[in-house]
Parts: sequence; structure tokens; C-alpha cells
Amino acid sequence: MVLNELINECRNNNRKAQRELYDRFSSNLFASCLKYAPNYEEAQDILQDTFIVIFKKIDQFKDDGSFEGWCRRIAVNTALQRYRKKKVFNLVNEDQIKDVEVEIEETDDVDLTSLLGMVQQLPERYRMVFSMYVLDGYSHREIANMMEITEGTSKSNLARARQHLKEMIIKWRENNNSNAS
Repeated sequence: MVLNELINECRNNNRKAQRELYDRFSSNLFASCLKYAPNYEEAQDILQDTFIVIFKKIDQFKDDGSFEGWCRRIAVNTALQRYRKKKVFNLVNEDQIKDVEVEIEETDDVDLTSLLGMVQQLPERYRMVFSMYVLDGYSHREIANMMEITEGTSKSNLARARQHLKEMIIKWRENNNSNAS
């Protein structure tokens, strides 16, 4: 079925069309959810909630943009709402953190699965900002608006995320080098 027809059928609450839409987009959206979740199970929950919102709000989709982009935005917002409820964003006072730029060395030797695992181990507030800024290309202003924090907090959380990742990569390399010996 052509995407426009599929969307129209979903607007009419056609369960078969909803299943087809889910099958067509769930794997890409799940990859987006994984970037924001601390683990696989949470990512599944976010994905489920994302599709509930997609089907509720599909009438709001304007046919002039990318449907997949619209869905991805819902996935990000769904993840943000989930973590906003936990109040994880209010734990850092930006005045207490120096805005330090942390450079992460080349990660060519780190496989993608290990790197994603490291990102998932970040504290929630850092993981969210890191994923939005580095992986999805949002600006600090956009992140601040979406997460209801200041731009300074976004920047400091990103610096902290990078610092944590740098430390994890160093440990990962040490473990892999000692295992190779």
C-alpha cells in the first residue's frame, strides 16, 4: 500500500493499516527510542507509547512533510515526557558546573554496540541531552525548550555526558587490551 493511502486508512482507524504502518516504521523508530532509553525494555515501552500517540494524532499530520520525521519527533517527545515525570532534569544546577568542552578521542576501535551500550549507561539527563544534540542534531536552544531547562544546563549536561563517555571508553579499551594480552 502506498504511504498516503496507508495514512488515510489509519485515520479511519483501520486496524490492518495500523499494523502495516507499525511494521513499516517500528524498527527505525525503535532505534530512535534506544538512544533515549536506559535499556532495551524501556525503549520498547517508549516505542509502544509512541505508536499510541501516532495513531491518536495521525489526523494532525500534514501531508507536506516527512511522515517518518513526524513520527521520530513524536518518539523523542514521548521519551522526554517519560523522563520529565521522573524530574531527572532538575538535578543539576548549572551554576555549579563549569562549561568545559570535552573531546572524545577517535572511537574507531569501539564497536557500535559497545558505544550504544555506553550511551545507555549515562545518567538520564546526560543521555537525553547527548542523544538530542549529537545523535539527532538538535541545537541547545531546541533542547532547552523541549526539556524545559536552560541552554546553559543543556551545554553543561552535554559536557558531562562526553566526560562520562570518555571515561567509559578508556575503561573499555583497558579491558579489551588486557583481554587481548
